[in-house]
Amino acid sequence: MNISKRLYFMAGGILFILLIPFVAMQFTTEVQWSSADFLVMGSLLLFLVIGLETILRLVRGKGTRTLLITTLLLVFLLVWAELAVGVFNTPFAGS
Repeated sequence: MNISKRLYFMAGGILFILLIPFVAMQFTTEVQWSSADFLVMGSLLLFLVIGLETILRLVRGKGTRTLLITTLLLVFLLVWAELAVGVFNTPFAGS
């Protein structure tokens, strides 16, 4: 199985990012993540890394690559914001 060093680096980045709230939970009550929160964020980051790796391996055009990576990052940030604070929940959504 030939996995690039870049993919290992990104996977290590996921673990590092998930360690931040885990360590913070040990020192403060302001951060309260459940195991489901870690699972969802880990999955979200994993899909981001897989998407980035796929784009970097398959897309050769610089402009197309930039557009796809920007779109992927924007979708990631929008999903993250929605899950974190419900950005797209409007007061009239239930009406």
